Amino acid sequence: MSNKIRVMTSGNLAFAEAMRQIDPDVVAAYPITPSTEIPMKFADFVANGRVTSEYIAVESEHSAISACVGASAAGARVMTASSANGVALMHEIFPIAASFRAPIVFGLVNRSLGAPVNIHCDHSDSMPERDSGWIQIYCEDAQEVYDSVLLAVRLAEDPRVLTPVFVCQDGFITSHCYEAVELLSDETVKNFVGERTPQYPLLDTDDPVSYGSFTMSEYYFEIKRNQMEGMNNVLSVYAELAAELERETGRNYRPVENYRADDADYLIVVMSSAAGVVKDVVDELREEGVKAGALRVRFFRPFPRGELASLAKGKRGVAVLDRSASIGGTAPLSSEVKSALYALDKRVPVQEYIFGLGGRDLYAKGARAVFEKMIAGDYGEEARFIGLLEKDDEDERA
Repeated sequence: MSNKIRVMTSGNLAFAEAMRQIDPDVVAAYPITPSTEIPMKFADFVANGRVTSEYIAVESEHSAISACVGASAAGARVMTASSANGVALMHEIFPIAASFRAPIVFGLVNRSLGAPVNIHCDHSDSMPERDSGWIQIYCEDAQEVYDSVLLAVRLAEDPRVLTPVFVCQDGFITSHCYEAVELLSDETVKNFVGERTPQYPLLDTDDPVSYGSFTMSEYYFEIKRNQMEGMNNVLSVYAELAAELERETGRNYRPVENYRADDADYLIVVMSSAAGVVKDVVDELREEGVKAGALRVRFFRPFPRGELASLAKGKRGVAVLDRSASIGGTAPLSSEVKSALYALDKRVPVQEYIFGLGGRDLYAKGARAVFEKMIAGDYGEEARFIGLLEKDDEDERA
């Protein structure tokens, strides 16, 4: 009997199914669109006796993440999910979770932050958390969501890492659209994730510890440095885990996906579901004799600067597509890419683009216009926009 089954499902339901197979000790959640289906489906599993998890229905997102931190510090394996303003309400607790080295796995279904109120996708909810000390993984499709949840549990709990993880997917685009996903058997998943062996659990009465202590300047700096070491270990530990999962699935997701980039002259750097459109345009341009390529950044934290710089070295141009803005500064992905390329011996021109805010679609015409501007040597210091309803951007509108 095969240890795999192929089903039609969505990103949210794939995440929930992975949760069922993992059967975490505690799930605390306060549902919000478009992540609602994750705790909703998992609550069904709890009600029907398909998991042994303790499900905590709380009164707010802030309470949800607070309960998760307490349970994780006690030694439990913990998972949750949220989006948008719910994520923003949790903001106070995220650095605490990271400082406690609480290996929480969090399904972050990307959605715009209000105001104005908008329930559709951009990355304005996860990007404000990029310096909170959490690992950030961005998925292109539902299959990657499912596989990433399994990897995230092992990664977060590895004693060399001990860091919470956001597994991000694009709201509605990935979370609600159905596609074929290959699921592993319950036994295979159980064997892969194993059981959590907590370090310094709060409920170990034989070896009492303290969490949330007041720390003066004598030790605060060292604690933060310790967190940085855990984050610095992520990519090497992830490589081990990804290779292990690849032996089961045949799938391996690198921190940066290289799509026809090796011999490319021009690259677009992008994250999550929009990568599919860019890849299609790359294929079209290749047929026309243009050496186009794409890099999809999967790990935003820790940022794989060495791998990205190696892939971009020697290119004639790079365009970075951000699905969020840093109002008054450089957009998050563009900022990281520029920083990564700064140390190259030969400068590679980089153009910042902002697209897709509030769920606006990225069409092939917009991606092609970005390549055409690079080919023409058209770069500027200011951010440009794709699909904006302004005359100046007419050539990049669908």
